[in-house]
Amino acid sequence: MKKQIRRLSPHQNGKVFGVLMAISSLVFVLPLFLLTLLAGPDIDPYGNPAGFPKFMFVLFPLIYLVIGYITTAIGCLAYNFLYKFVGGFEFEVRDQDV
Repeated sequence: MKKQIRRLSPHQNGKVFGVLMAISSLVFVLPLFLLTLLAGPDIDPYGNPAGFPKFMFVLFPLIYLVIGYITTAIGCLAYNFLYKFVGGFEFEVRDQDV
């Protein structure tokens, strides 16, 4: 039996994907943070602060969460709008014998 997905919830899907992106960003944020801790001095020869600001490593997962939420919500809204004109995702299901 063929079925179509008629509507995608922008808020719920945005929350799930945003959190998923924030967690998956830790895969590269944590190693990079450790590398910057082990890197050379954070001041240049003239005594000015140099190097990558460490607070950004806290912001990266938050930025990924926000961007993931917004892009997924916009994608769901676009899908819901276009469903009227082109139809939805189509998939086939069957009952499985227990």
